[in-house]
Amino acid sequence: MESDTAKSTKNAREVVMAFIEAMNKEDFAAARKYLATDMTFKGVLGTRDGADAYMNDMQKMKFKYDLKKTIAEGDDVCLFYDIDMGHITIFSCGWYQVNDGKINSFRVIFDPRPVLEQSNKN
Repeated sequence: MESDTAKSTKNAREVVMAFIEAMNKEDFAAARKYLATDMTFKGVLGTRDGADAYMNDMQKMKFKYDLKKTIAEGDDVCLFYDIDMGHITIFSCGWYQVNDGKINSFRVIFDPRPVLEQSNKN
């Protein structure tokens, strides 16, 4: 019999993986269903408050995620992935926190120098 922590870990991992899969397919309506309405995003280059604000930006950017490693513990899921940003691919780490079956916050970290260099060329 699975413990509550094991069930929570499995569910949190499933939610985050389904979210990433929907994002990769550009199925933004499906991806939105995995986000809590009041979710928060913190990244190297900015923050977003609310699922709608986050998804509006993601629909424009259409990033693709190439997963390298997934680590899950309780309601926390950590992903290491290459993010294809169109003109550049960046190795990144995302820390997702899931509550009641929805992602309620996540943070993404990466070295921003290649992104900044690319934007200076445009």
